[in-house]
Amino acid sequence: MNAISNFSRRGVIKSMAAGGFVLAVPLVSCSNPMDELVGGSTETHSLNLYLKIATNGDVEIVAMSPEIGQGARTAMPMIIADEMEADWSRVSIVQAGPDARLGDQGVGGSSAIRENWDNLRLAGATARTMLEMAAAQIWGVALGEVKAEFHQVIHTATGRTLGYGELAQVAAELDIPAADHVRLKTRAEYRYIGTDIAPVDLADIIQGQAIFGIDVVVEGMKYAVIARSPVVGGKFKSYNADAALAIAGVEQVVEVAGGSLPPGYNSIGGIAVIANNTWVAKQAVAALEIEWEGGPNAGYDSKSYRETLEAEVAKSGERVRNRGDVDAAFSDAAQILEASYWVPHLVHAPMEPPAAVADVRADSATIWMPTQGPQGAQRTIAAALGFEDPSQLTLHVTLAGGGFGRKGKPDYGVEAALLSQQIGAPVKVTWTREDDIRHGYYHACAAQYLKAGLDENGRPVAWLHRVAFPSISATFAPDINRGSTGELGLGMVDMPYNIPNIRCENGEAQAYVRIGWFRSVNNINHGFAIGSFIDELAKAAGRDTGEYILDLLDGPAHVDLSGDQTEYSNYGKDINDYPIDRVRLANVVKRVMADSRWGR
Repeated sequence: MNAISNFSRRGVIKSMAAGGFVLAVPLVSCSNPMDELVGGSTETHSLNLYLKIATNGDVEIVAMSPEIGQGARTAMPMIIADEMEADWSRVSIVQAGPDARLGDQGVGGSSAIRENWDNLRLAGATARTMLEMAAAQIWGVALGEVKAEFHQVIHTATGRTLGYGELAQVAAELDIPAADHVRLKTRAEYRYIGTDIAPVDLADIIQGQAIFGIDVVVEGMKYAVIARSPVVGGKFKSYNADAALAIAGVEQVVEVAGGSLPPGYNSIGGIAVIANNTWVAKQAVAALEIEWEGGPNAGYDSKSYRETLEAEVAKSGERVRNRGDVDAAFSDAAQILEASYWVPHLVHAPMEPPAAVADVRADSATIWMPTQGPQGAQRTIAAALGFEDPSQLTLHVTLAGGGFGRKGKPDYGVEAALLSQQIGAPVKVTWTREDDIRHGYYHACAAQYLKAGLDENGRPVAWLHRVAFPSISATFAPDINRGSTGELGLGMVDMPYNIPNIRCENGEAQAYVRIGWFRSVNNINHGFAIGSFIDELAKAAGRDTGEYILDLLDGPAHVDLSGDQTEYSNYGKDINDYPIDRVRLANVVKRVMADSRWGR
């Protein structure tokens, strides 16, 4: 079983004193990522992946990123284990808490492996190299005469072997080799990467022994359920505490601070029932008879809001991509097609609703919670408690029963912390499923209008795409009424089809609820609309959709946006390194068509 625990700097030092070999790897924003030991790098984006080998040969690898069901707690350590030639059966995983030395520990955008692949490999390969160096030193032979293989180092000339545990003490005394002195494995040498390996927590999950945020219990803990305003920014006018307190098991009724705008990650505020179990607290909340005052968002109605956004995309908006002469191309087109699309608010609804446990003292606090962003959660909760230094708050990262972006917002941890601070005892806050649906950070609803002009062969010569949606930025800053560059770059302005005349426009949209990222974020609405509209164009042209898409992905291999009067964030990456690659996209379509037996 793989217990979840935090791997502190003190733990590193203690393990070294016990004769283990600890490798701390600053992995990003350094000219040589292997130059420095624990705490040696203060670079904002540096990552430290810790590797410990005990003298008995057991290996501990730290999972720097949270596990939300995507497999990061298995996959990221597995990459290190593969490069270091470790026996996976002798590897245990230690979950990291928030630590500035680890760089950005957040998981989102399917980025954990993508962002850390090279550095994880380098961490494992460096450990392998140091173990080989230790063996060569012990035997008094050249480094080229030894090779690490499956948890031991072999002297190739004589067949002598030394296990990793036997080498740990010597390896710990060596200087860390420069990155250019470390050989990474070839793909053919991979032992674990690309194979089916069971998640490290699978047995615990199946047997009901894994600890998710909702499972945490600490000594003296109280249980809380909160009644929140049905409107973002709303506040209570009155409530009946006596009715709740009359229920057996209810201990207190407490007012929760919050309700500020813009909402950010703050508590929504409301009335909390403190009880001796969650079920009792939930029943008591229903008895509070709260009268709410809605505030500035009280009039929000999703049906009329849809009509507002659809009217917005029926007119010209702010141009965010412009290629060629769209108006002239429409005038000359043989056929014009138009379509409108609507995507409603979506809510994450992970299997495990938000839950957190907090134990707040005078100048320190401990939090247990499932989170997609440990460092952000630590900073946010510490600030809400009035702590000057985020390190005053210890955050234990638990397994998360799904996240999808919801557990990147630590408001539920803020609630638990504020309640614990207020009542002077550990508190578990559990959101009900109803709470999760009513009070989430919704995926933005979106209205879209698309128009295309086709030539006599049915190929588009003009393309117009208008969109209006409330921006995520409005959750954190006032007066935001248009989608951001980053949001528009998720499937709209990076539309890859080879069309000579393109115009994309961004309409106004006010936010009346909390908007947050949701799996693939704005690709949801943009991909839905563009994909559906392309299908309409293919039908109008009398063409098979798959073949039509492949025809539109012809031309230059990489999309060149330099002359299109657009700002494109490219998921935070250099477009020269990560281009919009039509060949790659066409290969995806071909693979889907083949595997789905398209046309049959």
